[in-house]
Amino acid sequence: MCNDYRLMVDAASIARDFADLKIKIRFAEGIPNLEAREDIKITDVGPIVRMIEEGDEAELVQRRWSWPGPNKRPVYNFRSEGREFTSNRCLIVADGFYEFTDAKDPKKKRKDKWLFTKKDEPIFCIAGIWRQTPDVGQAFTMLTMEPGPDILPYHDRQIVILERNLWADWLDPTVSAKALIKPLQAGTLSVEHVG
Repeated sequence: MCNDYRLMVDAASIARDFADLKIKIRFAEGIPNLEAREDIKITDVGPIVRMIEEGDEAELVQRRWSWPGPNKRPVYNFRSEGREFTSNRCLIVADGFYEFTDAKDPKKKRKDKWLFTKKDEPIFCIAGIWRQTPDVGQAFTMLTMEPGPDILPYHDRQIVILERNLWADWLDPTVSAKALIKPLQAGTLSVEHVG
């Protein structure tokens, strides 16, 4: 499952993409300084978009990816099957994510690394949830599901990537999560071997 993703765009570009969808982004904590990052890993801070409690606007904030689970291991992926997620939904902004497979070359000690991007879109959003924790403060996790056709050759699960026209619906907890969580059509994602 996804334990590494990428974001190479700035906060202004993200806000423009959301504005095109009539989702107004506020920067309640100030405009985050988003450096281009090839690898955002578990426990790193990453940008999320979530609804502001007192209104119909969204905010872009940076939060920790993963919270400590009962066994103290990080909860960075969370199964979506059978759940509705009626609060604390968020969109995790990315422009790529990685999956790892056993190396084809048996002499190679490291796994093969594959970069997935969404064709013809500069960014995409991963369905997530966030929570307040006593140990690390506010943190988010990525939702997972059965793999779609583009991921199936590489992994037996995948993160939930939402089509652009569903971003506002995901931020609205009255819209059924089960209706929004579905695999992308075959050929939606590009894949590249990167290491």
